[in-house]
Amino acid sequence: MPKALVAYSTRTDNTAKIAEYIAEGLRFSAADVTLVNIKNIKEESQLEGYDIYVFGSPTYHGEMTNSMKTFLFLSEKADLAGKAGGSFGAFGWSGEAPERIYETMKNVFSMNMTPDGPLMLKSGDLEGGMKMAQAYGRKLGGMVA
Repeated sequence: MPKALVAYSTRTDNTAKIAEYIAEGLRFSAADVTLVNIKNIKEESQLEGYDIYVFGSPTYHGEMTNSMKTFLFLSEKADLAGKAGGSFGAFGWSGEAPERIYETMKNVFSMNMTPDGPLMLKSGDLEGGMKMAQAYGRKLGGMVA
């Protein structure tokens, strides 16, 4: 059974809700999922042992959260090359954070990113967001099944 890490930062809990739905989708594809707020990850060793990595942050004033930036620097020290990956985030007016996370995971970490690109939703509860996030998780699970 593949192991997946869904790590996120959140400001208003919208990104946390999307993370929960992605985790459900991964579980639907028979993955063992760890869902964690990045504020609880302090060492790169906490990133070891997963087959799938999904990182998420809201976009606020055109940027990802500062805690996500710090988390990405920590993640760069872990050996994530070749691992399956995806990114996601909630946004109000723009959605730069998930795209920047995706590009960092692909180009800096050399990960095998989902060809669907990042998942960007205003909320997990609007416009079919729950189903879209679950489907994203299923696709990520299918990358290592």
